[in-house]
Amino acid sequence: MTIDRKQTFTPLEIEERLKADLPHWRYEDGWIRRTYRTNSWKGTLMVINTVGHLAEAAWHHPDLTASYAWVEVRLMSHDAKGITVRDFALAQKIEEVVQWQPGAGTDAPLEGTPAGDLRFAYIKYD
Repeated sequence: MTIDRKQTFTPLEIEERLKADLPHWRYEDGWIRRTYRTNSWKGTLMVINTVGHLAEAAWHHPDLTASYAWVEVRLMSHDAKGITVRDFALAQKIEEVVQWQPGAGTDAPLEGTPAGDLRFAYIKYD
């Protein structure tokens, strides 16, 4: 079965899908949106660069707004004039990568940034 990449979802379908799969995202003014909180400009730039890499690799580009300690990601398929499966797929990948915490609660070989030292903090995890 072929996926119609330009088929748009209704507002109710969008809300249901966000609730089920992307609970930190919201639907507002025709976009699905997520605000990532950071600890500093360094963290903000790291989130922007991560989103930029994923968007370019996917060839589906979000709108971004940023300030010192936050980044808002907005997705909508301009060519379809609405929210499509592409928006959900990219949102899921962004969420997976930005929220990744190596070694969280495990004995994994990658331990992640030092939790108690603000010099190394860059993103405020949900």
